[in-house]
Amino acid sequence: MDTVTPLNVANRVVDDLFEMTELFTDVAMGAGLAPLLVLIGALLVAVSMGVFGVLTLGAVGNLFTAN
Repeated sequence: MDTVTPLNVANRVVDDLFEMTELFTDVAMGAGLAPLLVLIGALLVAVSMGVFGVLTLGAVGNLFTAN
């Protein structure tokens, strides 16, 4: 049985990221509308992360400012 160490977890995460990138690349280079759908999905995720990131930063900043 393998022991769980932070280094093992980090190695596993990095390996999974590389594998995920390869799998998404294979899908994105597919035929038809696959590249367009992957691009639109990536844009939707990026925009939503940006919006909610700004909202979160604003909420945290509001905690430390006086009314």
